[in-house]
Amino acid sequence: MQYRTLGRTGVQVSTLALGAMNFGAIGRTTQDEAATLVDAALAAGINLIDTADMYSDGESEKMVGKAIAGRREDVVLATKASMPMGDERNHQGASRRWLVTELDNSLRRLDVDHVDLYQIHRWDPKTGDEETLSALTDLQRAGKIRYFGSSTFPAYRIVQAQWAAREHRLSRYVTEQPSYSILQRGIEIHVLPVTEEYGMGVLAWSPLASGWLSGAVREGREISTNRSAVLPHRFDLSLPGNRARLEAVERLVKVADQAGLSLIQLALGFVVAHPGVTSAIIGPRTLEHLESQLAAADTVLSADVLDAIDEIVAPGTDLAPEEKHDTPPSLLDASLRRR
Repeated sequence: MQYRTLGRTGVQVSTLALGAMNFGAIGRTTQDEAATLVDAALAAGINLIDTADMYSDGESEKMVGKAIAGRREDVVLATKASMPMGDERNHQGASRRWLVTELDNSLRRLDVDHVDLYQIHRWDPKTGDEETLSALTDLQRAGKIRYFGSSTFPAYRIVQAQWAAREHRLSRYVTEQPSYSILQRGIEIHVLPVTEEYGMGVLAWSPLASGWLSGAVREGREISTNRSAVLPHRFDLSLPGNRARLEAVERLVKVADQAGLSLIQLALGFVVAHPGVTSAIIGPRTLEHLESQLAAADTVLSADVLDAIDEIVAPGTDLAPEEKHDTPPSLLDASLRRR
């Protein structure tokens, strides 16, 4: 396992992080299965575990807490908040009112007295940066969180939050968690240059592109992944965008074969090859999935292989731009761009 410094925090984290989104109902994972995954990940040298309050409505946090009991100090523990937790309108967002309440809920579910990294799951356009940053700074000073970060923020919002922290003399976001893979390279244009400029750690989610780069999606093969059952339109090969992804995958398989690598090793090796990326978050549902992904722990791609990937998917290109999660609200809601 390789390790890198998380931004400028001085904290050393593994280049592969264990994502717990599949723990619980989402991935149909039991407590015993989750514990087995955590045991195997820690044994392999992974020391960063990432979860969120909304994963299976809090069930993931509970499972993670039980799985790390007795070895809390060996784990860099990260969770997230701001996504809706139920139908109550104020049980979401990045207001002080909600973050103070929900952090206590997360600590109770995790059965810990603090988390190492507390992340705002999505930018909340209804809440000002000063409101959110002042609440997070107070929670940090209270010892309930060590650091805090953002997740899937547009580049301009990352910059604005950095300036707001400086202007109001508050602690700042020290990490960003964006979606990044060979098939989704859009963050190379704006987000990664910004995070590098501000010395932020980057924890990349979906490095296997929701299973497209796992080897399970191939020409002439029935697609039967867990994600395809939940989001079938993202794997509908009658759609031009999905055909383009499949064509890219078939070419990437050849590159991997020529390099003596699995497609998973190629995909994860690509993500951690970027100097702005700290860790790639893997989200296995089974021990078999985890073992196939751990094989990439020491993968280092040569310049020739990286050049070959660039020929297939150009730098800064998103093959599925409609799946971006950082689109400005005004592009999604016409009322926000018209007087």
